[in-house]
Amino acid sequence: FILCTIHRAENTDDDSRLREILAGLATSPLPVVMPLHPRTRNVLARAGHTIPPNLHLTEPVGYLEMVWLETNCTAIATDSGGVQKEAFFHRKPCITLRDETEWVELTASGWNTLTGASATRIAETLCSAIGSDQQRETPSLYGTGSAGREIIEALLKRQ
Repeated sequence: FILCTIHRAENTDDDSRLREILAGLATSPLPVVMPLHPRTRNVLARAGHTIPPNLHLTEPVGYLEMVWLETNCTAIATDSGGVQKEAFFHRKPCITLRDETEWVELTASGWNTLTGASATRIAETLCSAIGSDQQRETPSLYGTGSAGREIIEALLKRQ
């Protein structure tokens, strides 16, 4: 399945952007699981958007449920800054439903693709992400996980 989160005002408050995003997600050959942020739920209800049959809307999920979804999905489509980074940590291709991102290192390394709200671009990137090799090498963008040990060793040497 594809995990999708949408909550940013730039996507939820602009009816044409939201319609394009939904159209792009509708092309996914895999089911799309979409825990709904309250803002998104309200907009969908108010605007009367048609939900594609492959989108499975759920109530918001807690942290542990979100980690489970991120761990077990094939790819992630999101407009969340935090979820973009979590996708990288879970080694999942990330389709970012924004025009820009604060995590430029993720786009530069190929783990994150910006699509904006283009249904065509979202569809293309979903197909590419579904077929991607999740076993590829992961760059050490945020260190190797050894900082704590290295700090302790440095402190012990100063004694």
